[in-house]
Amino acid sequence: MVGLKPSDVPPTPGVKFLSAGTAACIADLFTFPLDTAKVRLQIQGEKAAVEAAKNIRYSGVFGTIATMVKTEGPRSVYNGLVAGLQRQMAFASIRIGLYDSVKQFYSNGKESAGVGIRILAGCTTGAMAVSVAQPTDVVKVRFQAQLTLKGVERRYKGTMQAYKAIFRQEGIRGLWKGTLPNITRNAIVNATELVTYDIIKETILKYTLLTDNLPCHFFSAFGAGFCTTVVASPVDVVKTRYMNSPLGQYKSAVNCAWTMFTKEGPTAFYKGFVPSFLRLGSWNVVMFVSFEQLKRLMMMSKQSLEGTA
Repeated sequence: MVGLKPSDVPPTPGVKFLSAGTAACIADLFTFPLDTAKVRLQIQGEKAAVEAAKNIRYSGVFGTIATMVKTEGPRSVYNGLVAGLQRQMAFASIRIGLYDSVKQFYSNGKESAGVGIRILAGCTTGAMAVSVAQPTDVVKVRFQAQLTLKGVERRYKGTMQAYKAIFRQEGIRGLWKGTLPNITRNAIVNATELVTYDIIKETILKYTLLTDNLPCHFFSAFGAGFCTTVVASPVDVVKTRYMNSPLGQYKSAVNCAWTMFTKEGPTAFYKGFVPSFLRLGSWNVVMFVSFEQLKRLMMMSKQSLEGTA
């Protein structure tokens, strides 16, 4: 990332890769209930969801969490956490950890890169990450959408069983279901999130508003979270609906988006916006702050080990 002090030793690609995955897992542990609430709000209105939920209605992010805890128990807000952590180790490690390396590759090794190069690097690592981690995302979303009510048959009982069941029932394509809308979403998310974080942090340091420390990382991450939510929310809703849908409900992601538009109107694309922002804003803050600190700790440990060798 930008803004390293001249005296700092730049983190190696390996350090960034491991730091990004670990920081993303830490962020998921804190914000997973918000993500689950977002998924529930996004699928509300679907026929299958209405039939399963019967008289249960979700209203607002905290109302959704409260309803889930009341009707399904406190563990329900962490449905899909195992798949979520698997996803972050595969996903964030690539999309965030490799961002600087890809950015330098596109800029032919130059330290400063233009906005266009940064957007291209963000889109590239976002698309790469989805290509690898898509099965974990499919399982995570389906677990989050799954109701754990008495009398309602659970779609999946365990993470590994879910992978096997999806492969058995829907084939390899089922595990990579929604890859195109997810690549689109994450190219947008990654480019917006990382480029915005880069630019905000760079501006703060350029005008000496803050030093390269926790407050700077906090404000940069919060601003990046808001911008990303505004840009990516419509694609995110379509992605969630399509990945959670049973076989044959939608012909494609485009058909899913068109069905939403014709049956529920344009506001359907911003369903769950508040939980999306709360989740993405808080996730960004925890992840980027953890990422920056983990990079420094790992580099300090590496230097210490090299010094004693």
